[in-house]
Amino acid sequence: MAECLHNIKLILAYDGSRYHGWQRQPNGITIQEVVEEKIQVMVGGSVTLIASGRTDTGVHAINQVCNFKTRSNIDPATLNKGLNSLLPGDILVREAKYVSLDFHARYDARSKTYEYRILNREEPDIFQRKYLWHIRMPLNVEEMTKCVSFLMGTHDFSSFKSSGSGNIDPVRSVTNAELHGPENGQLRFVIEADGFLRHMVRSIVGTLVEAGLGKMNSLRFKEIIESRDRNLAGVKAPAQGLFLMKVRY
Repeated sequence: MAECLHNIKLILAYDGSRYHGWQRQPNGITIQEVVEEKIQVMVGGSVTLIASGRTDTGVHAINQVCNFKTRSNIDPATLNKGLNSLLPGDILVREAKYVSLDFHARYDARSKTYEYRILNREEPDIFQRKYLWHIRMPLNVEEMTKCVSFLMGTHDFSSFKSSGSGNIDPVRSVTNAELHGPENGQLRFVIEADGFLRHMVRSIVGTLVEAGLGKMNSLRFKEIIESRDRNLAGVKAPAQGLFLMKVRY
């Protein structure tokens, strides 16, 4: 093993609209597949790209963190520039750098921040339709904000976990949860936690919207959290409004 082994950290931004999520799969094109193939062109060998978390079909990322190991001595700046010349226009490498060999994008992450965007007005925005959930009926933002306050702290979030989730422990700690807006009809729900269950954010947003539409109040929202029963929560919000914003280490 004379060659040096390097661990390279990448920060990616991507528009998830035409991808079947992050993780490689046999029946659709994915972010991981596309980026790995271009990295292999640059380093001249196979790599496995590890992400901080697996975004679902149609979900976007502003700062997705990932890493891979290689025996190539390629300069990270050269890799960054080269990848951006090879990748399609809906994926961008924002940063590439060497990190310690024990760095792991998923297991070392301390928290992740997601943002969900809702357009709440009669008229749709046809140019942003891939990045917003358009809801025509007026939402009660005050009641939704009360609901958001109950998300803070450590809870069993089974009520917002999709069936088939591989997460064994449903307990997560939320360190920040806020609802911003409306600004030009747009609401932004921001949540930071030490981890997320499958479809957790989208299930929370769907339930918040039901409260905003008057189908429940904030106390009922609190009861749903405490019930740990997914059947009592709202529908899962569509994927296109969800963005992975930041990963903390």
